[in-house]
Amino acid sequence: MEIFHIILTEEIRINGLSLSYDIIGSWFIVLMTLSIFSYLYGDNIFYKAAEHIFVGVSAGYIFAVTFWDQIYPNLLGRLFPKLINVGYELELSYIIPFVLGIFMLLRLVPSLSWLARIAIAYIVGMAAGLKFYVFINSNILTQIKSSAIDFSGSYIDILNQVIILVGVISGLVYFFFSKEHKGAIGKISKIGIYFLMIKFGASFGFAVMGRISLLIGRFEELIQYSSSNYYFATPIVAFIMIAVLGFWSFKKPSNDSN
Repeated sequence: MEIFHIILTEEIRINGLSLSYDIIGSWFIVLMTLSIFSYLYGDNIFYKAAEHIFVGVSAGYIFAVTFWDQIYPNLLGRLFPKLINVGYELELSYIIPFVLGIFMLLRLVPSLSWLARIAIAYIVGMAAGLKFYVFINSNILTQIKSSAIDFSGSYIDILNQVIILVGVISGLVYFFFSKEHKGAIGKISKIGIYFLMIKFGASFGFAVMGRISLLIGRFEELIQYSSSNYYFATPIVAFIMIAVLGFWSFKKPSNDSN
C-alpha cells in the first residue's frame, strides 16, 4: 500500500511543468464532461469516445468488484478454505453455484452452449420465486397496512390517511376495466385520474430536480477547474473541442459530396 501511495502522490514534470495526478485527473474529468455535453451539438467523436470509455470502465469495475467482493470470498472461500483464507469452512453445497457458473461460461462454446440453459432456467426460476414473495410483502401487504386508518392519531394524521385511502381506492377503480366507467364508477375513476396525475407530476418534478442538481454539480466542477490552480483546464479543453468539432463540421460536407 505504501508503494501505491508513493505512486499516487508523485508529480510528473514535463519541461519544467509540475503536474500532479490531481491535475491530470481534473483535465480528464473536464474532457469527459464536455465530451458528453458535446452531444447537444450532435453525434461526434468526442461523445462516442466518452461513451465507450464509460461503458468499458463501468463493466471492468463491476466485474472486479463482483469477483473480489462476492465470488472470491463467498464461493471460492467456501470451496477452497485452505487456499483462500477468509475465515470460512468447507461447504460442499457451494459446488452447485460453481457448476452453474461454469455452465453460463460454456455459452461461449457452441457445442456446449445448451448447458447454459440449465443455469439460466435456475436463475429465472429462483428470481421469479423471490420477487413474487417480495412484491406480495412490500407492494400488497405494505400498501394494505398503509391504507388503514388509525383513529387514535391526531386529526391531521387521520385526514392524511383518509386521503391515502381515497387515492388507493379511486386509483384501483380507474384500472378496473371489466365494467364501463359510467355513473358512480366513472366519477370515482375520475378522482383516481387526479391522484395519478398528481403522483406522476410529483415524480417527474422530483426526477427533473435531481437531474438539475447533478447538472449544477457538473457546472460547479467545471468552474472550479477553470482556475489557474488547474492550469485553466475547462477553457483550454473547451477551445480545443470547439476547434476540432468546427473543423469536422466543415470537412463533413466535402466528404459527403465526394
